[in-house]
Amino acid sequence: MNLLKENWTGKVSCVTIGATEKDGGTRTSQVTVGGETALPYLFKEGNIPNPPVIAMEVPDTEPVDWPKSLKEPFGDVLKDPVKWAVKCAQVHKAALICVKLIGTHPDSGNRTADDAAKLIKDILQAVKVPLVILGSGNEEKDNVVLAKVSEAAKGERCLMGDATEKNYKTLTASCLADGHNIIAESPIDINIAKQANILISEMGFPLDRIVINPTIGALGYGMEYAYSIMERARSAALIGDKMLSMPFICFVGQEAWRAKEAKSTSAEHPEWGDEVSRGALWETQTAVCMLQAGADILIMRHPKAVEETRVYIEKLMKTKE
Repeated sequence: MNLLKENWTGKVSCVTIGATEKDGGTRTSQVTVGGETALPYLFKEGNIPNPPVIAMEVPDTEPVDWPKSLKEPFGDVLKDPVKWAVKCAQVHKAALICVKLIGTHPDSGNRTADDAAKLIKDILQAVKVPLVILGSGNEEKDNVVLAKVSEAAKGERCLMGDATEKNYKTLTASCLADGHNIIAESPIDINIAKQANILISEMGFPLDRIVINPTIGALGYGMEYAYSIMERARSAALIGDKMLSMPFICFVGQEAWRAKEAKSTSAEHPEWGDEVSRGALWETQTAVCMLQAGADILIMRHPKAVEETRVYIEKLMKTKE
């Protein structure tokens, strides 16, 4: 019996994050994602040269909305984002550090662009893995903050985000000038995802420096719809659509820990069992599903979830041997 194989003609572009000394940066490692020529883990149909990678999330301020079960593994570093980044890189072996500049939001501290730039410089000095850098979500403030941060990290080939269909010009110009990659965000909509990539590329930005944030839902919270959008986008890439041929980044930790099933205590829901293992498991299961949908970069929070997901990635990649 012969195996029926899909013959794809397209390819997902490879994006390299981080610049080593020979590239003009100070990172001691680089991360390359993408390059797939088949749907996820169908090794008999094509090549999947680069395994998915895990970035650990480090907010610039102590997170007030994280439950105790999520905060406990980090201890006193929660108050110091530089030490937090070091712990994630050295203890938990994160391939990337994702710095979220929440504290620059007008309603969450309103820190200045100079404050944010100094923090990024300090983290770049303290850890040598590549950085993913995100704004606060306030478009007006992010345009100021991310431009300053991009300049502060010039030459390090960070992954900066998020650029949206309505707010992409300032960030794209900064990433072009300072040599960074960019995250293009779309609200679980394949047409908007494509349009955002078109707009960014029309400014002269290379397609092989764009990563798609399709926005996802966690287990039990719209994950199936996110999965279908990612599947459609990846299929389009593999038949040759260059404007959807970018790797995916998925904010797994952020979405999983929004779920009441992850963050509620056992006192609130004794029938759900221990919240420590339950929360980490919710994040892990969300990550596993996104990997099957084609995720290339996972932004995660709980160390246990990171550990379990890393083991799963290793098992997936071994199937090609």
